[in-house]
Amino acid sequence: MITKDNKKEIIKIICFAVVLIFAFIHIKEIWNFLGFLIKLLMPFIIGIVIAFVLNILINLIEKKLLNKSKMSNKSKRTISLILSLAIIFTFIIILLLLIIPQLKNTVELFVDNMPMYEENVKELLDKFNIDPNIVVEIEEGVKNFGDVAIDFIKNNSDKILEITLGVATNVISVIVNFVIAVVFAIYLLAQKEKLLLQLNKVLRAYFPTSKVSKIRDIAKLSNRICASFVSGQCLEAVIIGVLCFIGMLILGIPYVATISVLIGVTALIPVYGAFIGTIVGAFLIFMVSPIKALIFVIFILILQQFEGNLIYPKVVGKSVGLPGIWVFMAVTIGASLAGVIGMLVSVPIASICYSIIATDVNYRTEAKNSKKIIVKKKSV
Repeated sequence: MITKDNKKEIIKIICFAVVLIFAFIHIKEIWNFLGFLIKLLMPFIIGIVIAFVLNILINLIEKKLLNKSKMSNKSKRTISLILSLAIIFTFIIILLLLIIPQLKNTVELFVDNMPMYEENVKELLDKFNIDPNIVVEIEEGVKNFGDVAIDFIKNNSDKILEITLGVATNVISVIVNFVIAVVFAIYLLAQKEKLLLQLNKVLRAYFPTSKVSKIRDIAKLSNRICASFVSGQCLEAVIIGVLCFIGMLILGIPYVATISVLIGVTALIPVYGAFIGTIVGAFLIFMVSPIKALIFVIFILILQQFEGNLIYPKVVGKSVGLPGIWVFMAVTIGASLAGVIGMLVSVPIASICYSIIATDVNYRTEAKNSKKIIVKKKSV
């Protein structure tokens, strides 16, 4: 017999099936629209991420440094926001001051040592009894490379100009989006209490009380997990940076401080991040000593395995309440789906889903157990 409640459920199922079929038929158009929408909203999405990270510092400054101050809440917020921005920008400037001069010195060293490299290549070819004619051809090819490059530029000047303009436009777009994101983040942080009250008002207006309570619980859970993830990720980056520093000192590898900081910063990208710093670090070391560059790469590969399989799952996985195996799976899947951004967001998203599912499973298990107890009592 079809009741009123059954009719509602049937209508819901039919509507869901229609929407699903429509989405399947027009999947390409929907995907393109979503891509356009994400691109349009990207500055604000980045702004929310920046605001979230800054909010951790702001809360720390307000609770630890300004807690006993007699200033107004507005003054505390302004000071903590300025200090947080100053800390972030100071860190970025120090990082650039450490890396850029070393890169410049390395390029200059490479240019100065070019004749020596040519002699080394000749000696290496002689050791392997390479035909002298082949060596001469290689030398001529290297010498003619500049002429070939100039001819290519002359013949493809229109395309090169077009590519240059495209790159310049993209760079300007990135800078503008970043500025918009920072400004948006500042507005969010300056008025976060007011925005939360408005959001709660909207939820109470459009959703029943039980739904509002669940949404709040999920929001609190998400905030706690993401904050733990950011702090755990920073701790993990410090640990791997220190281990890299100690290892490079023991092995006698140059540019210890610069490369250790670089490895630590790139380690903020979960599990696979240190490989990015390895490429730059190996290039810097190679200009001084190719053998030590090879030793450095082997050392980082071993350190990365140690970090990815032991340190990261223990430090970050424990901080977000996600077992190590799920951390590894989440990062791998995230990298496959969305590259670096997927790596960054995969762990907190997986942890939130894991916590919600675990809570629901425990609730349903307890409900079934309580029903069994009631049935047993009735049967007795």
